[in-house]
Amino acid sequence: MALLTSGTKRKKSLPWTCLIPCVMLLFAAFFIGSAFIVTECKEKMLGWQLIESFRMTKPSMCEDECRPEGSETLPRGIVAKTSNLEMHPLWGPPNKKKSKSPMSLLAMAVGIKQKQNVNEIVKKFPETDSVIMLFHYDGIVDEWKDLAWSSTAIHISAVNQTKWWFAKRFLHPDIVAEYAYIFLWDEDLGVENFNAGRYLSIVKEEGLQISQPAIDADVSEIHHQLTAREKGSRVHRRAINIKGPGRRCYEDSTEPPCTGWVEMMAPVFSRASWRCAWYIIQNDFVHAWGVDFQLGYCAQGNRTTNVGVVDSEYLIHYGLPTLGGAENEKSSLAQEKTLKQESLSNEGQTGLPESHPSDARNAVRKQSLVELERFKNRWKKAVREDQCWVDPFQQPVKQKR
Repeated sequence: MALLTSGTKRKKSLPWTCLIPCVMLLFAAFFIGSAFIVTECKEKMLGWQLIESFRMTKPSMCEDECRPEGSETLPRGIVAKTSNLEMHPLWGPPNKKKSKSPMSLLAMAVGIKQKQNVNEIVKKFPETDSVIMLFHYDGIVDEWKDLAWSSTAIHISAVNQTKWWFAKRFLHPDIVAEYAYIFLWDEDLGVENFNAGRYLSIVKEEGLQISQPAIDADVSEIHHQLTAREKGSRVHRRAINIKGPGRRCYEDSTEPPCTGWVEMMAPVFSRASWRCAWYIIQNDFVHAWGVDFQLGYCAQGNRTTNVGVVDSEYLIHYGLPTLGGAENEKSSLAQEKTLKQESLSNEGQTGLPESHPSDARNAVRKQSLVELERFKNRWKKAVREDQCWVDPFQQPVKQKR
């Protein structure tokens, strides 16, 4: 019995003796596996650390790289910063114009009543070197289709809007960046003595960033002496007006409208100057009165040399008040003065004035004068609040003459 009991005890202890080696094997496998896992984790962590290190050093590598707002998450090569007004066919290669010189853009606000005159203006711009863009303020577009160039022109329609309203919304500098010069003209201009090719040659040779063709004073209404054609001259950049009506201008005058100034009926902008001028046009104003006196800040340097009037290529200004009134109406200086006084006393009014309930043209002029005063105040406020801005044309205290 004793032997039997002893044998039985040894049999019962056998499972425990087998369990110990198994546990040891499991521990060995665990440690060996852990070593591989730790090594793999270390390699992965090292990889992430390298990526993070690269990310941390990338800003210092690209701190001078300027990316358009909103494109920061895109690779630089895919970002299309600019566009143009070229039309493309629905299939096949685009029909690109073969131009030997940089393209120009002619943009005008037009109405159907001036169709014939607009046609004469457009024909002065070579089709191979120019893009035509018409802003239809009367909403009539189809009646222009019979003109030969109409199918290749860009037509935009919005009723009773000015060319500055259109320009602010459809001539963003990035959209028109391809065009070397931008002609932003009125529709009531006579072009018998104007040639676009010769005009651009003169502008380039003279280094004019902002310019306009001179106005023939013999047959046009002149608002500022600077725009009047000087016979026998090629280009002039200043006017002298000591005794005549309007602002006095002397030989040493350095401010608009004596120098560094063009009128808003027929301005021509270089690509660089338009990129600046577009920002001056206020989105909530439609007549842009007052903007002309600040365009010199966009002249890419000295406004007294980079802004000028071309005399050898000149225009007639018919002065047709086509927006908001009869075509034969002419406002006198006395009427304008009266309207200005009324506008200042009723700045908040935007509809037809009570004193002229049926005269839409006077209402337009009144609104223009209201915007002029608001623009002046807005400019003064901007100058006052911008502590970093330095006026490049700041003048010393004037001495009495």
